[in-house]
Amino acid sequence: MRREDGTITVMTIGFFVFLGLLAVVVVNASAAFLQRQQLDNVADGAALAAADGLSREAFYRSGEVRLDDSEARRLVGRYVTGEGIRVVEISTEGDQVHVRLERTIGLPLTPPGWTSRTTIVADATAQLRRAD
Repeated sequence: MRREDGTITVMTIGFFVFLGLLAVVVVNASAAFLQRQQLDNVADGAALAAADGLSREAFYRSGEVRLDDSEARRLVGRYVTGEGIRVVEISTEGDQVHVRLERTIGLPLTPPGWTSRTTIVADATAQLRRAD
């Protein structure tokens, strides 16, 4: 006959380790999600601010709505002031501007062997249209 003393202890320890790792993943994912939402808001605002960079010369000369690339970059630079936020890309194409931001964040819980920092990215596009 085989003895099974202590098998429930091993299973209980394994279960608690699993619950602990699950809690770490949920807490870290929630923190990263909330930080990404904030970064999304900054990216949206930066894209809208850049959309104010109308090329007045093109507009007054031909009535064409086009964004001035250098003005859009200046407006995004003025708008993005958050700590640790990096402007990765600003591109204008006609009446649209695309902004990509990055931020490196620290995770609240880091078990041994896991990285304590991660990078989140946010993209936003805004379009400048003429009201008719």
